[in-house]
Amino acid sequence: MRAPDSWVVVGLDCGGTSNNATVLDTSGRFLVDRLVESPSLVQEGPEVAVKALVRALDQILELTGTARSSVRAVGLDTPGPASAEGVISSKGATNFSQPAWRGFDFRGALESRVGLPVVYNNDANAAALYAHHVHFGAEAAQHSSISAIVGTGLGGGVIEAGRIIRGAAGMAGELGHVHIPMRGLLEEGQPLPECNCGFVGDAESVASLAGIARNLLPYWLTRFPGHPLASVESPREAARLVRAYGERGDPMARRIFQQQAMALGRLFTIAANFTDPAAYFVGGGVVEAAASFREWFLAEVRERTALREEQARVATFALVPDLDMAGARGAAIAALEACRTA
Repeated sequence: MRAPDSWVVVGLDCGGTSNNATVLDTSGRFLVDRLVESPSLVQEGPEVAVKALVRALDQILELTGTARSSVRAVGLDTPGPASAEGVISSKGATNFSQPAWRGFDFRGALESRVGLPVVYNNDANAAALYAHHVHFGAEAAQHSSISAIVGTGLGGGVIEAGRIIRGAAGMAGELGHVHIPMRGLLEEGQPLPECNCGFVGDAESVASLAGIARNLLPYWLTRFPGHPLASVESPREAARLVRAYGERGDPMARRIFQQQAMALGRLFTIAANFTDPAAYFVGGGVVEAAASFREWFLAEVRERTALREEQARVATFALVPDLDMAGARGAAIAALEACRTA
């Protein structure tokens, strides 16, 4: 067992199906170098889900040979929407659909159960923090970055001087719901894309799995009659298959991803004129694709981002690393920073 005077923090990433856990020591070293998952059980309600997180905590401590008394704090991240204090939205959330989750104090419930301080972030912010620290290392506190995480929706994170920008209500970094210019992005006759949040023409309405299913794929199938995806009954399943077609160079799929890249580029252009970050990160399903496709997509995003000459000289574009572990690791980094500044 690790000696009690050598303290650590634990990072817990709670997702729609799985929990992911890690341990971080005071030197900044993660004590596990792989994905350590367990069922999140969030569909069984808050009480069951909190117990599952406690089990994930105990399991990662056992796996790393770390005494419970060595743990100084726990970092928790979950999908949103949720407040900066970790209270799930009163309107509910996609991954927390049961009525019991509405307005549930997730952070407070876990803190009460484990008897340790719990530091909360949404999953996109946690992944953004991890990407920032991996990229800048010891100089993380001297730089800024912005991350766009393309999944079912479009999550994001804004990092300034190495710290997550949360905002007054905890809603900073909701990049998916930033409105972007549509002129030149949409083809002639292509309908304005609608977001599940009710907005029209925001970034998520294009750059997300939901955006593909609801807006992009239905249009492009009219331009590519006879495409195999037209025979897939479920729009969501058809949208999931678009990436595989894109990896193989399918013309229709590539047009869909070009529109997504353009949306991200326009979003990053807004960021360039708003926070002027040193690095722009892209994460999500595209990171899990074949290397050639990842590089093609990132190059498309870079090309679509309008930077001034001075910005282009100093800014970098990169993919979020270790995406399956990024949430838990970012949550752990946030907990470690909170302990150091307490």
